[in-house]
Amino acid sequence: MRLRARATCFLLTASLVCATAVGAQSSGEYDVKAAYLYNFAKFVEWPPEAFPSPDAPFAICVLGQDPFGRGLDDIVQGERVHDRPLVVRRLAGWDDAELCHILFVSASVREDFDQLLGSHTFRRTLTVSDVPGFLTAGGHIGFFLEGSSVRFAIHRGNVARTDLQISSKLMRVARLEDGDTR
Repeated sequence: MRLRARATCFLLTASLVCATAVGAQSSGEYDVKAAYLYNFAKFVEWPPEAFPSPDAPFAICVLGQDPFGRGLDDIVQGERVHDRPLVVRRLAGWDDAELCHILFVSASVREDFDQLLGSHTFRRTLTVSDVPGFLTAGGHIGFFLEGSSVRFAIHRGNVARTDLQISSKLMRVARLEDGDTR
């Protein structure tokens, strides 16, 4: 069983690293980030209360100006996660953000996120961004570039204040950050 767990971790790591390196060169940074968002959905558990009904879709939302274009829609089209269909929603403001399961916060709302992340709990929403300082402001996962590769960091302190359970497999391939940011 332990060998199987190591093999699974190795395969996850290899697939994320290969997809990141190849994808960043061939299809663009935001296509790689879109693929990560889709894969985050597979490696995080949401409580049943995060869904308004048993057949409710799994929502990946983009807050602010959308840097993905059709890339995110194309990746999730026809896919299911945790036996739920995936949908992509674009939000103009924070009002409906807590109805999302994964919320990508774009750079266009950078001016507001310190205040808004501090005032929203986001106990059932995984928040993700590529804006520097996002994790310090209270976000859960932050993208960063390492050379030409897209990587991500997970802030364990911020995630610990949620009802979400992030798989240890995902934690192993992330840069981990600790500490209370508030």
